[in-house]
Amino acid sequence: MTKVNVALPSIEAAFEVGSTELQLVVSSYVLALGLLMVPMGRVGDQRSRRTLFVVGLALFTLASVLCAVAPNAEVLLVGRVLQGVAAGIHMPQVMGLIQQLFRGAERGRAFGLFGATIGLATAFGPLTGGILIGLGGAADGWRGIFWMNLPAGLIAIWFAVRLLPRDGHRAADGPRPRLELDPVGTALFGATVIALMLPFLFTTGSPEDPPARWWSLAAFAVLLAVTLWWERRYAAIGRAPLLPLGLFGVSSFRNGALVGTAYFSAMPAMFLLTTLFLQIGVHFDPLHAALVTIGFALTSSLTAWLGGRLVARMGRALVVTGVATMLAGAVGLVAAAVFAPVGAVGFIMAGIMVIAGLGGGLVISPNQTLMYAEVPVHQAGLAGSVGQLGQRFGTAIGTAVALSLFYATVYREQGEAQDSVVYHDAYAFGMAAVGAFLLVALLAGVADLVQRRRTAAAAG
Repeated sequence: MTKVNVALPSIEAAFEVGSTELQLVVSSYVLALGLLMVPMGRVGDQRSRRTLFVVGLALFTLASVLCAVAPNAEVLLVGRVLQGVAAGIHMPQVMGLIQQLFRGAERGRAFGLFGATIGLATAFGPLTGGILIGLGGAADGWRGIFWMNLPAGLIAIWFAVRLLPRDGHRAADGPRPRLELDPVGTALFGATVIALMLPFLFTTGSPEDPPARWWSLAAFAVLLAVTLWWERRYAAIGRAPLLPLGLFGVSSFRNGALVGTAYFSAMPAMFLLTTLFLQIGVHFDPLHAALVTIGFALTSSLTAWLGGRLVARMGRALVVTGVATMLAGAVGLVAAAVFAPVGAVGFIMAGIMVIAGLGGGLVISPNQTLMYAEVPVHQAGLAGSVGQLGQRFGTAIGTAVALSLFYATVYREQGEAQDSVVYHDAYAFGMAAVGAFLLVALLAGVADLVQRRRTAAAAG
């Protein structure tokens, strides 16, 4: 996901597309992923997580090849949708397997290593992408970011086949359940997801954005109500609904999902806006733009690993500290973009990214550990899917809102001010959305912290 951000200006130049198409390159992946995560999490809980993990990886690898050879933007979009479908199949199995294979403090350490791995991927994805774009040239260098998935995918498949447990369930999980998918609930859920995401997919900040797209949110409200009604009715007659609404009665899961959704509304948008500002506004090449953000990934890997070991002792306070540090980092990035001289802005932003990364690593892994602590193992994949789905929705919506504010400012001010001023202002307006989402995550974390302390005091 992060290396695609680095390639957006190159894709724009190669296919001569506008902001709408670039938005779809990012968001179509997330939409397809969101449609499949919950159903595939349910299938993984009832059948073999290992099999679905390998199938998803194989499809992702093939879809990456299609993206790499795409002759036009339309074929690239098809490839991105297929990548999202593949990710929707295999990603839920990650959370399910961690829940299945680890317990207690060991699970916290596992989530810590998982977060550290994400941090390293975040570091080396854009960096490798920048190098490949530089080597391949402006016209076709972006294709390398998809070609690199071919060997990476084959290696991952080989390890998965050798190392993951063959049976999707431990004996302790009880007898193998009957496969039940709730087809009506699945169809209603898919329609609800599309209605929610559709207006954001076509929100780019351009004056040509269709105003009628917002009516889709009215359809979303109706479909959501119908979906909830159906799921309650389906559960009442003794069947297994697609969405176990009882999960949201678990406060740790509910609060963790809100923190995760708000945080992921902010973080990918922050990276995307910073990359666009550095490449378009300050005229950095993709490699140098990637180097500015690498400090965040490296320090977040370190604190994710530490956070996984400390969360059992420090709890939600660790997450609150991380989000507050990220919020301060976002403010610092805007200040650097607006006030720092052009020659120094990259160095200053790189330093701020290092500090923000220290906070970022304290959010993802500890929040996941706390969020899933009270979830039954037999619902681990489904709960992981719901949590990941919130994060993916947050990513798509946060990216759309931030990009629309960025490009709306560019359209409004172009021709009225110098390019440097235009992109400074565009970055500041886009980052305002990032700050707002981080504030929501902070307030949710503080509310959960207060609730936990009150509960502990009452028990004491």
